[in-house]
Amino acid sequence: MGWWQVNADTLAGSRFVISPFAEAFACLQLLHRGTPAHPGEQAWLRDHLPGYRARLAADPVTALLVRAGLGRSWIADFLTPTPRSRETFEEGVARVRAARPDEARANLRISLAGPLPAALDRDDLPERAAGFLSSVWTETVRPDWDRRRRVLEADVVARTAQVSRGGWAAALDTLRPGRTRWLGDNRLQVNLHEYPPREISGAELLFVPVTPKTGWVSWEEPDRYAVIYACAGAFADPGGKPVPARLGALLGTARAGVLVRLGSPLSTSQLVAVTGQGLGSVGRHLRVLLDAGLVERRRAGRSVLYSRTAAGQVLVDAVEAGNRAGTPRS
Repeated sequence: MGWWQVNADTLAGSRFVISPFAEAFACLQLLHRGTPAHPGEQAWLRDHLPGYRARLAADPVTALLVRAGLGRSWIADFLTPTPRSRETFEEGVARVRAARPDEARANLRISLAGPLPAALDRDDLPERAAGFLSSVWTETVRPDWDRRRRVLEADVVARTAQVSRGGWAAALDTLRPGRTRWLGDNRLQVNLHEYPPREISGAELLFVPVTPKTGWVSWEEPDRYAVIYACAGAFADPGGKPVPARLGALLGTARAGVLVRLGSPLSTSQLVAVTGQGLGSVGRHLRVLLDAGLVERRRAGRSVLYSRTAAGQVLVDAVEAGNRAGTPRS
C-alpha cells in the first residue's frame, strides 16, 4: 500500500477544496469507463457518450493518448496536475498544456507499464491532452457546473461536520473506502500501490471531491499533495432517491422530497444541493416539518443539521410499506 507521513500540524491545516479541473478529469474517466455507478450517471452517459466516442473515432492519435494516459492502474502524472484552491478550469488545463513533451512521454511509459507506442512519440501530447480535456469540460461539465458545484459544496460541508464530530481519522476512513484510511502514528494510507512512503509534513494537504465514482492522488513535491475522492452517494446522485407518490400527495412533492432525504443528517445547503430546490423553499419546508414534529435540528460545529424524528421515520416507513404492499382491490 502507499502511505504518506503526515504530522499533526499538517493534518490540522489541511482543507477540503473544489476543483473544476478535477471534476472534468473525473468525467473524462467516467466517459472512458462507459459504465454508470448510479442512475444519474446513466442518464449523463446516455447524453454524452456518443459524442465522446465520435470525437475519439475521428482522432486516433488522441484516442490512443487517452487510453495510454488513463492506464490500467496508474494515471499519467501530467494529466492530473495537483488541484489548487480557487483555481479555475482554464488555469488547471493550462498546467497540462505547459507540461514538457519529454515529461509527458515518460509519464505515459509509466501509465502503460511498457514502451511508448510509435504513434505517441511526438511533441504535441500536452497540447492534444489539454485540447481534449477542454472539450470534455465545455461540452459535458460546464453546462451543468452550477448544480455540480452545489453538490460538491454540500459534500465539503458534510465532511467538515464529520471532522468536527469524530475527528480526522473517522473522516479519512470514509473518503475512499478500502483505499484511504488513517493508519495511526501519523500515517495516511492513500492507495493500494506499493511504493515508498512520502514524508509530507509541512506541505499543503488538500482533499478534493468529484461527483463521478472515481478518485486518485497527486502531488507537487515538496509543497502540495491532494487526495481526490468521490463525494457521498446522496450528493453525487441528487435525484437518486424517489419521493413516494403517496407521501407527495400528503405533504406536497417538494416538501416530501426534503423529508425523504433526511434519513441521515443534512444541512440546509446540503438539502439545496440534493433536492435542486432554492434556499428559500428548503427553509420554508423545514419550518413546516419542524412545527409538525417530523424533523429535528442540532448543531455540529458551525453547521446546523436536520434529520427525521421518530415520528417522521414512522411516516416514511408507513408510506414505503404501503407502496410495497400495493393498492388493495375493492
